Amino acid sequence: QVQLVESGGGFVQAGGSLRLSCAASGTIVSINAMRWYRQAPGKQRELVASITRGGSTNYADFVKGRFTISRDRANYTVYLQMNSLKAEDTAVYYCNADGLSARSWSFDNYWGQGTQVTVSS
Repeated sequence: QVQLVESGGGFVQAGGSLRLSCAASGTIVSINAMRWYRQAPGKQRELVASITRGGSTNYADFVKGRFTISRDRANYTVYLQMNSLKAEDTAVYYCNADGLSARSWSFDNYWGQGTQVTVSS
């Protein structure tokens, strides 16, 4: 119905930056909210940032001032610019979206496969 594919993860030194991208594709009618989650080994998955279709953003306290979520509505793509990365930011980052599919005609929640971000220190 709706597929999400993340990219941009990798290895970076503490204090460095990465930009994650997530592109939605499929039988899309519309994408409402898009979100970034992350999950470190042995820890619960946690919400990092979210952005609505209208551009309203929210951030977890631990990334405020460092991460910026943005969205390209035309391409159904969400970005996460990560600056001043810390070792504790190391995790698998997952894209999440509420998508309306032409096949189901309902807003379902979709997950990407995840992209690894490793911050060395």
